[in-house]
Amino acid sequence: MSREDKIAQTFVELADTLVADFDVIDFLQQLTVRCRDIFAVTDAAVVLAYPGPQMYSPAPCDPSPALSKVLDVALREGPAVDAYRTAEAVTPGDLSHAPADWENFTAQARGVGYTYACAVPLRLRKETLGSLLLLRATDSPVPLDDLTVAQAFADAATIGLIHARTLRHTDTDTVNENLHSALHSRILIEQAKGFLAAGRDVSLEAAFDLMHEHARCHHLMLSTVAQNAIDAGDLPRPPTVVRHPVEDASAEDAPAE
Repeated sequence: MSREDKIAQTFVELADTLVADFDVIDFLQQLTVRCRDIFAVTDAAVVLAYPGPQMYSPAPCDPSPALSKVLDVALREGPAVDAYRTAEAVTPGDLSHAPADWENFTAQARGVGYTYACAVPLRLRKETLGSLLLLRATDSPVPLDDLTVAQAFADAATIGLIHARTLRHTDTDTVNENLHSALHSRILIEQAKGFLAAGRDVSLEAAFDLMHEHARCHHLMLSTVAQNAIDAGDLPRPPTVVRHPVEDASAEDAPAE
């Protein structure tokens, strides 16, 4: 699949939120996966705001070891916070020459190997829900043209979130409160990864991939799969297909081939 095809497919995925089983966490997770692939970034994360000073990172649910060490400080300072507060993109910056007020973020990011950082806001007109953080551990930053596409992804994701069936109001506080409730699912998913990894003797990354694939194949919420992994130590059984008696009768009457 060409890069252009991947970009087009991503826009389609970001628009596909008006479904009964819409899963906010899976939606944002997929956004970070697409960004890593299309923009060749080392890591990507979504940061969301909740009324008040606190920010949360709902995705990815399977952060790399390096990203895990950076996320906590990235919620307090750095490009993700700046992009949210200003509602403007923070252009790719060399972390060896980062702003002084990024001191803690820069030290932590450089300490685990990141070299460049940038972010774009999740915004719709005058409302901003959070930001999309992009990190590279290479000798070159994210190209500005790629940052423009990343902003378009972030804008499309924001529109999708606001218009999703589970987010019926356009008031920013209401939207963020609904998103905040969904973020509790991430805690559940993190716990489930451990249970499933231990039960199946696989890595945490493989455990998440199993849950994610199972949820998608069987049209289940990722949080539902995670809860079953915690309660039963394994993936839930696929939903039973209930056949109507008329269908059974029709099948019996059908001529044998």
